[in-house]
Amino acid sequence: MDFTPSQKTTSIADRLTAFMDENVYPAESSYHHHVETAVDRWTIPPVMEELKANAKGQGLWNLWLPQSDHGAGLSNLEYAPLSEIMGRSLIGPEVFNCNAPDTGNMEVFVRYATEEQKKRWLEPLLDGRIRSAFCMTEPEVASSDATNVRCSIDRDGDEYVINGRKWWASGALDPRCEIMIVMGKTDPSAESHKQQSMILVPTRTAGVTLVRPMQVFGHDDAPHGHAEIVFNNVRVPAGNMLLGEGRGFEIAQGRLGPGRIHHCMRLVGCAQRALEMMCKRAQQRVAFGKPLSEQGSVREDIARSACEIAQARLLTLAAADKMDREGNKAARDMIAMIKITAPMMAQTVIDRAIQLYGAMGVSQDTFLAEAWKYARTIRIADGPDAVHLMSLGRQLLKQHGAAKS
Repeated sequence: MDFTPSQKTTSIADRLTAFMDENVYPAESSYHHHVETAVDRWTIPPVMEELKANAKGQGLWNLWLPQSDHGAGLSNLEYAPLSEIMGRSLIGPEVFNCNAPDTGNMEVFVRYATEEQKKRWLEPLLDGRIRSAFCMTEPEVASSDATNVRCSIDRDGDEYVINGRKWWASGALDPRCEIMIVMGKTDPSAESHKQQSMILVPTRTAGVTLVRPMQVFGHDDAPHGHAEIVFNNVRVPAGNMLLGEGRGFEIAQGRLGPGRIHHCMRLVGCAQRALEMMCKRAQQRVAFGKPLSEQGSVREDIARSACEIAQARLLTLAAADKMDREGNKAARDMIAMIKITAPMMAQTVIDRAIQLYGAMGVSQDTFLAEAWKYARTIRIADGPDAVHLMSLGRQLLKQHGAAKS
């Protein structure tokens, strides 16, 4: 396999790297200072809108969408290295309109929405004027098995009525969030994977209650956040149904495959930045009369980290390549592999960096603590490790179990 970046990717990567160096990294402290000192934590730091306007003006915008006229015309393989560059900063993806859950939701609109739905919601999302949320996980059931979803979507004349409770709806608390994609059951009597549907619910619809922000290791992740939401007799037009009743799983599979690639490459970027920080720290910090870089265990941690990052990067590029050549469904085993591998790798590498930085590593003075939290969270989000291991093991047994030795 040849994963040499295309000339187009290399050109964008060079511009993207320069933009990150000149604009994004220097803005991180201003962004976080606003969140921590603003009267209302759920307001958008002005520096973010400035960065977005700058990035859009330089043509570094909507890079993520493959096989579509709306994006930059890049394949998954071409986009993957760019996702790594943006992922080096936790505020980076939003600057270029390449952030979750909006990328996944926009992909849903591109693939499955009507022209009317696209005009109403996709266009402002592509322009970065609004944000969106994806409501799938529920507190009462094991949502790693989406057939457990209880939220009801019932037809009543020209409307659907939605009742249920969701949580971990990332982005729903963002003041710019105007639309939610909600997964629920339209026909509990149908076969297990045809019961679910996805429907569009404007955030300010009557009966929608944002109960609270969920905290991740004690942090609310403002101003983006992760909401617990109650839907109480929420009525939306029948035209808000996506693709048709019973098509929820089909939409979910089309949405989650690319999203997992994006998360994994962002995590590779986080880990690469942590490794570079480790090297600088080891050279500059002196303990017991010599630089930390002269400690054998420190060198070993740096070497192991470099190997693990390279392995995860190559595996993710291979998955992206297979998605491009054979489709998301054919690449599901590779996607499961990267989803298992990349978050754990990033968590491990970032943890080593934290250890090298000591008390500073767990503080707000570096990006390491927040990056570790991100890596740990993604081991649950978009399907927990155990589910991907189970699915991958089942597929491998089916493929090789009956083969003659």
